[in-house]
Amino acid sequence: MGLSIGIVGLPNVGKSTLFNALTHNEVLAANYPFATIEPNVGVVAVPDERLARLAGLFESKEIVPALVTFVDIAGIVKGASEGEGLGNKFLSHIRESDAICQVVRVFQDPDVIHVEGKVSPKGDIEIIHTELILADMQTVENRILKLAKEARKRPELAPSLAAAEKALSVLNEGRTISSAAASGEIDLSLLYDLHLLSAKPFIYVFNIDEASLDDEKLHDELRSLVTPSESVILCAQIEAEVAGLDPQDALELLASYGQSESGLSQLVHVGFRTLGLQTFLTAGPKESRAWTIHVGDTAPKAAGTIHTDFERGFIKAEVVSYEDLIEAGSIQAVRALGKARIEGKEYVMRDGDVVEFRFNV
Repeated sequence: MGLSIGIVGLPNVGKSTLFNALTHNEVLAANYPFATIEPNVGVVAVPDERLARLAGLFESKEIVPALVTFVDIAGIVKGASEGEGLGNKFLSHIRESDAICQVVRVFQDPDVIHVEGKVSPKGDIEIIHTELILADMQTVENRILKLAKEARKRPELAPSLAAAEKALSVLNEGRTISSAAASGEIDLSLLYDLHLLSAKPFIYVFNIDEASLDDEKLHDELRSLVTPSESVILCAQIEAEVAGLDPQDALELLASYGQSESGLSQLVHVGFRTLGLQTFLTAGPKESRAWTIHVGDTAPKAAGTIHTDFERGFIKAEVVSYEDLIEAGSIQAVRALGKARIEGKEYVMRDGDVVEFRFNV
């Protein structure tokens, strides 16, 4: 399982600059609308310093981090659902993303065009919110037309038709499908195959200028615009500088701006929290590796992320916490201290568990 994040925003808000910084890519980042036509896709290793420590203990030949995929699409403008700009057809490229990240322009720069004529984070957020809802309305209306015909012959489709009609009602009110699902109004499982955009968790990235990095009042005002959704506040230009440096130099540059971690690290952490994800670890002479699972997954479910046979034939798991392993210095020492646990099918995994699964083929 990997984390997939679709990046949206108005033109010229810094989407492609941020994408380049996150993925160390070199897509076009130009000062005019619609510089991005085809979607840009980048797969990035999740920063995880634990893997290097494990690789040292186990003399692993390879380190395999968890992965996150970023998909950057063309800028969306007001009226996109009616064909303004490049229209909204590009939204199809992020329908299967796990979460949507809206990049919001906060920085002031007279040399960088704003398609609405002024910098307004609140206004930009509302435009994207509206366009995603309108795109979902088109999708749901098409589904209703299809289901209305099929349900006459197949009564079992009635619940799906009712869910689609309720979804359309919610969207017509200007509400997201995720908010209706949270309140119990809609059963998302009946709409799952539509991959509705407004049903996805949202993350916001506020792209500020360097001078505003320590403006906590501004940061609080920006966060208040999107609460309870999570947000990251960064300067995409600084992130672009950091991306071209080796890790130690990057940390020093970030520290000079009063930051302890890169925008990539911040965004990945927020994405994991938003989607309820965590990682467990495996280690040995061949590789030290991070695996992404959901919070609450049991040991057999986690084993299945490695191979489906592991889940089907699960017997038990030897589990050690990463902290105990590092403190003890070896797996043998952890076992001698009695801190290696044998867990069964009911064990709920924890972030940072170092695991060896035992199973029948």
